[in-house]
Amino acid sequence: MAEEFGGPYLQMAILCQNVLQEASGQLSFIRITDALSIAGPLKEMQPATITLFAVVGFKAGFAHGKYEIKVNGITPSKNEFMTVNQAVYFEGEDRGVNAIFVLSLALPEEGVYWFDVLLQDVVTTRMPLRVLYQQIVQGFPGAG
Repeated sequence: MAEEFGGPYLQMAILCQNVLQEASGQLSFIRITDALSIAGPLKEMQPATITLFAVVGFKAGFAHGKYEIKVNGITPSKNEFMTVNQAVYFEGEDRGVNAIFVLSLALPEEGVYWFDVLLQDVVTTRMPLRVLYQQIVQGFPGAG
């Protein structure tokens, strides 16, 4: 008889602007994203606050019991700037869990932010978010 092992298995890891969850448990993702633009009047980007959702799903495989899912955010300059976590319970086989995190993010700079997804403190995947900054230049009234 073959030994039974393996799992949990990562099913999805996404960043989006909104998540709808039906009474049946089915999920709909609104505006899945890996990049966003921020505009402002200054030459350099000032810290900006945004809200995104991180959705992480696993299938149990042969895993049973309580686990912890964690998402760590890392800035382009390699500083950890946020962490969220959620305890989940795996029931085995094709049974899965979805963890939905509301991320209220204070973004200090432009560049690529990484969101590490950890299960039991082991990185299972990384989600990128590229933040682009554009200065808004306004002309003078009557010019032109």
